[in-house]
Amino acid sequence: MNPINPWAVIGQFQAGLLSIRRLGLLAAISRGADFNNIADLVDSFLDTPQMEECLRRFRDLPGGRRMLEERYPPLNPDIPRLAACPPGSLGHGYAHLIQSLNDDASFFRQRELSSEGRWLTQRIATTHDIHHVVSGFGTRPVGEIGVLAITATQIGFPAYVLLNAASGFSRFRFRPQESAAMARAIAHGTSIGFSAAPLCTARWEEGWELPVTEWRRRLGIQHPANDETYGLSAPRP
Repeated sequence: MNPINPWAVIGQFQAGLLSIRRLGLLAAISRGADFNNIADLVDSFLDTPQMEECLRRFRDLPGGRRMLEERYPPLNPDIPRLAACPPGSLGHGYAHLIQSLNDDASFFRQRELSSEGRWLTQRIATTHDIHHVVSGFGTRPVGEIGVLAITATQIGFPAYVLLNAASGFSRFRFRPQESAAMARAIAHGTSIGFSAAPLCTARWEEGWELPVTEWRRRLGIQHPANDETYGLSAPRP
């Protein structure tokens, strides 16, 4: 009979507790997109095998390893300055989105950049709304899940993978009348993720003045979601 390894038992117990905590966070998020709950879910994957695999995929992307080594600064935008960029530009579109949501772009949770995983987590979190602008996904729940599907597909960012899977099941189980739209948004984001250049390695700060259309051309986003029911151009209820 093999002796019991106490450290393995402790590790399994801790993993079980973490899984229970994630389920609680997913349930809380499904009741309303509280930024703290989402940030807690994202942070729960720091220093995990899932984050290590995500980092491996990020390093293998063109420009990914260099961004990690440089610790390219997480986004810290000057919204009034960006709002003054030309209409149609990335800076103007991003500032308009932040202002329309009555958000402060500095609301992001501040994380120490002491590890590659923490740096990548902060970079993904702070540039998330730019992905809405260039991909055309709206900011209501279905659009949010669609835009998360891009990063989930391109680098397997752990929290986004989990949110996509949980959201698809949740709509199917509890709101079947909304499941078709959710499935379409996830498929749309996944398609962009496979066909477009990586959004997570884009150096947005070096091209605020460029038109959004030019960014889409460079990234290879041929079918943005703007005019879909879950798109940025869709009327809000």
